[in-house]
Amino acid sequence: MSRKFYYITLLRDPVSRYLSEWRHVQRGATWKTALHMCDGRTPTPEELPSCYEGADWSGCTLQQFMDCPYNLANNRQVRMLADLSLVGCYNMSTLPEKKRAQILLESAKKNLRDMAFFGLTEFQRKTQYLFERTFRLRFIQPFVQYNSTRAAGVDLDNDTVQRIEELNDLDMQLYDYAWDLFQQRYMYQRQLERREQRLKERAALLPFLRSPGYAPNNAPWSRDEGTAESEAASRLPTEDYMNHIINRW
Repeated sequence: MSRKFYYITLLRDPVSRYLSEWRHVQRGATWKTALHMCDGRTPTPEELPSCYEGADWSGCTLQQFMDCPYNLANNRQVRMLADLSLVGCYNMSTLPEKKRAQILLESAKKNLRDMAFFGLTEFQRKTQYLFERTFRLRFIQPFVQYNSTRAAGVDLDNDTVQRIEELNDLDMQLYDYAWDLFQQRYMYQRQLERREQRLKERAALLPFLRSPGYAPNNAPWSRDEGTAESEAASRLPTEDYMNHIINRW
């Protein structure tokens, strides 16, 4: 039996995500088993040096975490979404840094656009709504928005926040882009849902419309309203997205 697979992802505010990963590493987490395969091979130690010696990086300070130039936490979301083969994988000498960054960012944006669904950690209820509408599934319980996280408990001064934003500049740009696209998809689905509801209500009235005592002046909608609805539907903000993604299902 043939199966259809879809790529989905969740993005997070880059500063919060970075701090969360630092806390995770601080507790002894490593990704030593990750192969970082790209174009059929793993990166050499020269292409991907380690930030620490020993079994793990437990106990590292935030300053140490930020100071490592090879830290894969930097711009992790862009790197995970982009096609690294476009920039020579982990070989930093193939392209100038600025050019490499731009290619990675545009690749990440394209892949995000082409995904059937993505959500934002900071908008749990809207994420649930989009998932359910996209895949026509219903969760048993509503998503819960937890704002009290380990990242939220880190007390930072403005200079440190600015430094984290600089280290994750590509992720910051991607998140801004994702937030805008997320809102467009959400608004599209809400308008579509309202339209579907109106159509259901009209379908429920059909038996009454066919009855002998039906009077046209008592109709619950007017010709002008129908015209306005048609015009509104033609102006849905992400119609191109629906044609590109939904119709392929």
